[in-house]
Amino acid sequence: MKCLSCQAEVSEDSRFCRRCGLAARPAAAAEAPFTKTLMTPLQDAVSGSLLAGKYRIREEIGHGGMGIVYRAEDIRLGRPVALKFLPPEWTRDRHARERFLQEARAAAALSHPNICTVYEVDDSGDQPFIAMEYVEGETLRDKTRRGPLPLAEALNAALQAAEGLEAAHRQGVIHRDIKSSNIMVTDKGQAKVMDFGLAKLRGEPSLTGEGSAVGTLAYMSPEQARGGKVDHRTDIWSLGVVLYEMLSGELPFCGERDAALLYAVVHEEPRSLKDRKPPVPPDVLRVVERALAKDPGSRYPSAAEMKREIVGYQDVLRSEAAGIFNVRKLIKGLRRPSVLIPGLAGLAVVALLAFWSFDRQAKVRWARGVALPEIQRLIDGGFQYWGPAYDLAVEAEKRIPKDPRLAELFSRCSGNVDILTDPSGARISIKPYASPDSAWFFVGTSPIDAARVPWGIYEFRIEKEGYAPVRCVKVTVGLDLRTGRYAPSRPIRLTLDKAGSLPPGMIRVSGGGATGDFFIDAFEVTNRRYKEFVDQGGYRNPAYWKQRFVKEGRELAWEEAMAAFVDQTGRPGPSTWAAGGFMKGQEDLPVAGVSWYEAAAYAEFSGSSLPTVDDWFTATGVNTFTRNIIHSLIPLSNFGGEGPAAVGSHPGMVLSGAYDMAGNVREWCWNETPQGRAIRGGAWNDATYMFTEITQALPFDRSARNGFRRVRYLEPEKVPATAFAPTRLTTRRDFSQEKPVAADVFRVYKEQFFYDPHDLKAIVEKREEHPEWITEKVSFDASYANERMIAWLFLPRTGRPPYQTVIFFPGADATWYGESEIIQGSRYRGYFDFILANGRAVLWPLYKGTFERKRGFEDSDDLENGNETRRYVDFVVQVVKDLKRSIDFLGSREDIDNERLAYFGFSWGGRLGGLIPAVESRFKASVLVVGGLKWDVRPRPEADELNYVTRIEVPTLMLNGKYDIHAFPYDIAVKPMYDLLGTPGEDKRLVLFETDHFVARNDMVRETLAWLDRYLGPVK
Repeated sequence: MKCLSCQAEVSEDSRFCRRCGLAARPAAAAEAPFTKTLMTPLQDAVSGSLLAGKYRIREEIGHGGMGIVYRAEDIRLGRPVALKFLPPEWTRDRHARERFLQEARAAAALSHPNICTVYEVDDSGDQPFIAMEYVEGETLRDKTRRGPLPLAEALNAALQAAEGLEAAHRQGVIHRDIKSSNIMVTDKGQAKVMDFGLAKLRGEPSLTGEGSAVGTLAYMSPEQARGGKVDHRTDIWSLGVVLYEMLSGELPFCGERDAALLYAVVHEEPRSLKDRKPPVPPDVLRVVERALAKDPGSRYPSAAEMKREIVGYQDVLRSEAAGIFNVRKLIKGLRRPSVLIPGLAGLAVVALLAFWSFDRQAKVRWARGVALPEIQRLIDGGFQYWGPAYDLAVEAEKRIPKDPRLAELFSRCSGNVDILTDPSGARISIKPYASPDSAWFFVGTSPIDAARVPWGIYEFRIEKEGYAPVRCVKVTVGLDLRTGRYAPSRPIRLTLDKAGSLPPGMIRVSGGGATGDFFIDAFEVTNRRYKEFVDQGGYRNPAYWKQRFVKEGRELAWEEAMAAFVDQTGRPGPSTWAAGGFMKGQEDLPVAGVSWYEAAAYAEFSGSSLPTVDDWFTATGVNTFTRNIIHSLIPLSNFGGEGPAAVGSHPGMVLSGAYDMAGNVREWCWNETPQGRAIRGGAWNDATYMFTEITQALPFDRSARNGFRRVRYLEPEKVPATAFAPTRLTTRRDFSQEKPVAADVFRVYKEQFFYDPHDLKAIVEKREEHPEWITEKVSFDASYANERMIAWLFLPRTGRPPYQTVIFFPGADATWYGESEIIQGSRYRGYFDFILANGRAVLWPLYKGTFERKRGFEDSDDLENGNETRRYVDFVVQVVKDLKRSIDFLGSREDIDNERLAYFGFSWGGRLGGLIPAVESRFKASVLVVGGLKWDVRPRPEADELNYVTRIEVPTLMLNGKYDIHAFPYDIAVKPMYDLLGTPGEDKRLVLFETDHFVARNDMVRETLAWLDRYLGPVK
């Protein structure tokens, strides 16, 4: 059945449409029987009955979801009143009566010409009622049914409604159900806000329940639609919807079903008003757009501010009208010849002045009404948006140079930075780091004192005649992780080298540690350059091979070692070559498939050396103050690629000006490690956080993932020997000497992850069809803090429902990014696409602290890595509850086989695989990839995996690299986890690979699918 008022779909037994809030059925079918039912307690008399000794009922004048309203007469005072009754089926509902009374308290607290006045409330009998001012007129809903309202009338109604809301908000009252049918306009044009049935008083408990989506769907704010917390800005959104409706005669958001309408409200932009006839003025469009901003922080901060914008535009209309009138008088006077010529001159001056005045006012209105809110929105979006915020602020400054709010916004997105070069006189240009194709902006000539620049990350270009040009990256502001605050960077200092003085292909790294300034390759050593070494007899000259060859504890002779360093055809060269050379078209790819010995020999051949682990990291420029560069660098790198890319083909430059240090191929460093040599940067198929990690490989390892770059020291003799010392682990925990807590204590720990079951309120926010699978982005109520959970559900095309389902828990890099859309890209898809291809579904919950759910944990590196604080305990509890709640969601789906669920954890998720299955019994299998116990930190006992791992009984598969060093070393973290698992020996398996913090895809696919088939059963 379709709603009588808005044509939306409603159920057969619905009296009112939840979308528009009006009667859903014709009067004959809905109103008469309902009226008779209501009036039964009133002696079955619709007209003339006396109520409470003072009110004589005359006729019904309206009804809605929260009550029925009658026109009546106060016989004592002789005035008309409106009586609102609670529907009879709700009179015995304590909750409904309390909410009914809350409306009375909310409205009775208000006294304003634009708010319907409440006279009294009577709850003494079986039929509670509210007596209120009788307003004779027409609702805005009735008016807009006939079409759009004239602009002046629409603005006047919106202005008065804003004034009423301003008064309500001052008293701490939020209406929560502003809509056109709740705003009455009298014959004299006075607007009154009606029906505070869903209102909430500040300090009063919510009777609708936090997390409930209350209100009328078409007018709900996005936060209302999600069931989140609301404040006065939700009323501003709803008033924006009403203004849109008055200007167009239509609602801004539509959908065939409630779910589609909710999705439109939360995610889609309203249909544009720009092309309407008559056209809606740009200033009015901006009022609507700001009121309908998805982010509450980007809306008007108050109804008073919205009112001021409307009043400002009304003043302009009046000024323009007055100007037109005066011009007409002037033209009439010009008809007299004696004043014609001077009159024309005066008319030109007046026209110019009027044009200048109107133009200036329009620019000021744009700056205050459009630019400032947009600057605020950009700043709130994070450091990557501060450059655009600054650019917009510069434009606004031309219109409102002394505006205090603009000055405050400037201080949040820009600051003064000193830029010094040695020698001085260099031209400095910058451009946003995250936009490598953008134009250069000339800052000035050094030294530059207190240059105002936007906060953020910028690529610098420094040029001076006679000196080598410098390209590097600088951060003008940093997030100090120790304080959690943004602060200006230190003065930017740059050293220039005379043209021709730099080693070919190298750049200077300033401010080094123990080694001082040094040079490093701008790019990884390429196949082309390495071919020179091969062609010049590099593999035949022992002078370049100065290190002892040691393999499995045995020293090899020169000839024996050289026999291992051959290509695929047995010729000297990298393992990826054939016939003594690389394939056609690969000359600019980084050389790959080289051992540490080969990399060191090439460095010796070229008069350089391999970098130390510290020098390599110094070249990246990353530290606690500039950590935020990682968020911009990773998307510009080759992480997630199909293989190595040509050097410099990705714009991911580190602070020193070197390229491809993140991803592409991992790079050998000089230092020894417990089981080999250090290697850094991560390869194209590594987890992105490997960019900052030290890992290791055997010096004879010739994986196609291995490459290198070189360094050259300015004064090699002054470099201390400690710089080349072996890299060692500092073990803080020996799990063989620790015992888990007793069973009764564990029961207490386990209870912290419990929560009371409640309605999910699940919504499918988005659904996409792909050739291999179907993607659904879903949301549902979390188990804490009135939050909404988000999860991505991937459904297979193969097999048939109900589907076995794998719940994925990602690595720590999920805490680095803002938008979860990237998990559909190749970088993350490889974690689970083989599971989908095998006919199983995958659910990826967005756990607290990851992607869109970072609020409150924007800098959660210390949390996902574990620490000793109570805050970390709270974080773990929320994360685990998120996973448990996600399983609740799966239980609501008929297309999911809830008896066949598996846990799949990678790295961070692999570590928590030592805790989660101990408190969540619905899993039938668990797969942990490169996980282990956290060995370098001892969390509080209630969040320590040691106290949970022995209680795990689910069949568990562990896949690990033998040479993982800084994440989960085998002897320290992996083997102890496997040994401590409470799973019976026949149901647990540990597979080690000749890798580090990495498992090759084919190995992961083979082992994982076999494990799932064994414990979930074959896919149908």
